[in-house]
Amino acid sequence: MRYGLQARVLTILALVLGTALVVLAALWWQYEDSQEELAGIGREAVHELAMEGLRRRGAALSSQLAEAIANPLYYFDLDTIGELSRSVLRQPDVAYVIVFDAEGLVVHDGSSDIPGYGQPMDDPFAAGAIAAQSLRVQWSAETMDVTQPIFIGDERIGGVRLGFSLAVVGEQQSRADALLRQGLGAIAQRNLYWLAALLAALTALGVAVLVLVSRGLVRPIRQLAEAARAVEIGRYERVQLDTRRGDELGDLIRAFKRMSESVDRHDRDIRRMAYGDSLTGLPNRLAFRELLDQRLLTLQASGGELALLFLDVDDFKRVNDTLGHDAGDEVLAQFATRIRQCVERIGGDGAEVARFGGDEFVALILGQDMRATASRLADAIILELQQPIEVLGREVFLGASVGITLFPHDAAGAGLLLKNGDIAMYQAKVAGKNCYRFYSKAMNQAVERRVQMEQDLRGAWERGELSLHYQPVFRLADGALVGAEALLRWQHPLHGVIPPAVFIDVAEQSGLIEALGRHVLARACEDAQRWQVEQGEAPFVSVNISARQLRGGDLPEVVAATLKDSGLAPERLHIELTETAVLGDEVQASALLSRLRALGVKIWLDDFGTGFSGLSHLRRVPVDGVKIDRSFVADVLRDPDDLALTSAIIAMAHSLGITVVAEGVENEGQYAVLRERNCDLAQGFWLGRPMAMQELMRRLAG
Repeated sequence: MRYGLQARVLTILALVLGTALVVLAALWWQYEDSQEELAGIGREAVHELAMEGLRRRGAALSSQLAEAIANPLYYFDLDTIGELSRSVLRQPDVAYVIVFDAEGLVVHDGSSDIPGYGQPMDDPFAAGAIAAQSLRVQWSAETMDVTQPIFIGDERIGGVRLGFSLAVVGEQQSRADALLRQGLGAIAQRNLYWLAALLAALTALGVAVLVLVSRGLVRPIRQLAEAARAVEIGRYERVQLDTRRGDELGDLIRAFKRMSESVDRHDRDIRRMAYGDSLTGLPNRLAFRELLDQRLLTLQASGGELALLFLDVDDFKRVNDTLGHDAGDEVLAQFATRIRQCVERIGGDGAEVARFGGDEFVALILGQDMRATASRLADAIILELQQPIEVLGREVFLGASVGITLFPHDAAGAGLLLKNGDIAMYQAKVAGKNCYRFYSKAMNQAVERRVQMEQDLRGAWERGELSLHYQPVFRLADGALVGAEALLRWQHPLHGVIPPAVFIDVAEQSGLIEALGRHVLARACEDAQRWQVEQGEAPFVSVNISARQLRGGDLPEVVAATLKDSGLAPERLHIELTETAVLGDEVQASALLSRLRALGVKIWLDDFGTGFSGLSHLRRVPVDGVKIDRSFVADVLRDPDDLALTSAIIAMAHSLGITVVAEGVENEGQYAVLRERNCDLAQGFWLGRPMAMQELMRRLAG
């Protein structure tokens, strides 16, 4: 047979076909190997992503639970601890929740009967959990254990452990691996079909297959792997997965994109909850602490300075009590805006503001000459916060107390700086509020003394250390003793007599004044019921009421019950309130005072003339008398201005039908001037010093 052209063509075609088949076979072998490699990369990436996501979720969830459970654990509130533990335990991938104390004993496990209560933890993770001083993550083949210690201040009081089942991670990995293999298998089958169908187009088919494999498979898988690595390190902005493919690989790309977007969204939500304040939009305490640690590390290396300003809104509780918490939130939001604007304007580059909770804010500024800059910023903030805020159609006037601490002068660590700033802010409040104070080492001793005094003051009435003295009040027209002011005295068993100016402020700040005020009111009414004189009406008793008692809202009920129990006639009880306490919120004060006057009780404004109000306010506030502050009475003989002001107060009050009482009468000349100006009543050391109940009764009898 002749080897003709057709055979040669066939031979050539066979050779080309055989060569193409060999080449295609080699390419197919390489393709299969690359599939396995890519599947492995994808599986590893998905596994690492899932594990990292679980670790982050465990850290965030344990931190939130530890923060929420700190106070219940400190007060050993098992009900609250159990409720919080069960809320976490109900999540599908949480295998267990264990709350333990500082010795590693189980306090709660989220169950109703707590079978392990009081028992030491003895599982493989227990030793590491007990020793953990910060977040600690431990692993086994089936479980991820996350431990978060719980601190109150610097004291570690226990911790919380969360166990996460790794079965969920395995299931996610299996589903992702199955989906990936399914997509790769479908592509492989489709490529084999086209290879068989288009074998006649030898070179074109080979090139087409190579192009198809390169562009249609390898590149998308590499994009997926790169996207997985970006998600793994938290760089979600690098994930660029856009495709119009309608095949399984396109489904896989879109599914991976949705998964990365979901992880990114949850990560943002967790960070926002963990690091942001939802009301003001400012960073919270946790975010500020991390920022402060970073700044201190930088400054320790560079030798720069830093100032922290602690700001607390003065008398903010009055807003919540009178206008409601919604109004309080609006006030805080406006204050946050004002504070941030001041810090941005004066603090310069690197300045930050955070809300630590409630009505407390913290500002951080950097630079040189921090004392001068911090002073300017504090002055600006105090001035700005003094401006009225309009809420619910009303103008609210508040202020701020600011404490300032400096790095590195006051402390080198974040914890001590935060403590010092808080102490300085407290001293600003003690100094009269609406001012600022720099931290000094002497403040620590003052705080310790104040804390000790507060502890000693608790129960002092029950122990008989507190008693009432009475300062007589005289009628100027005839010199008759017509009443007495009840004054609280403290005879400390170790420190002797403690001045009222010292312990009354402690009682106000700690809230003890409300209980003490009830005791004083009851004892004064009981004592006054025993007072008698030979001629004329029985003397009245005047009792000082604090602004805190007035804000409580139940003062009329308390007074009515006290009068009923003591049997004292209402007209013999005079309630004294400071001018600033009454005029701080005229609407609420006027309503309460009207209810008191309806009982028959007399209302006097104490320290009149020292507040920010004018005499015109007397027309809007229902009062029966005003007490001219002793600072005016002291200089009526020397200062024409004080004499003129005193005369004007007397004339204006009389024109409104209001009784005038002069405080601090120390000599006969003052007495004579006041009598000449038609002042109604007077009290002072020249007339009579504060005296015990028995001495006052002897004086009344004489």
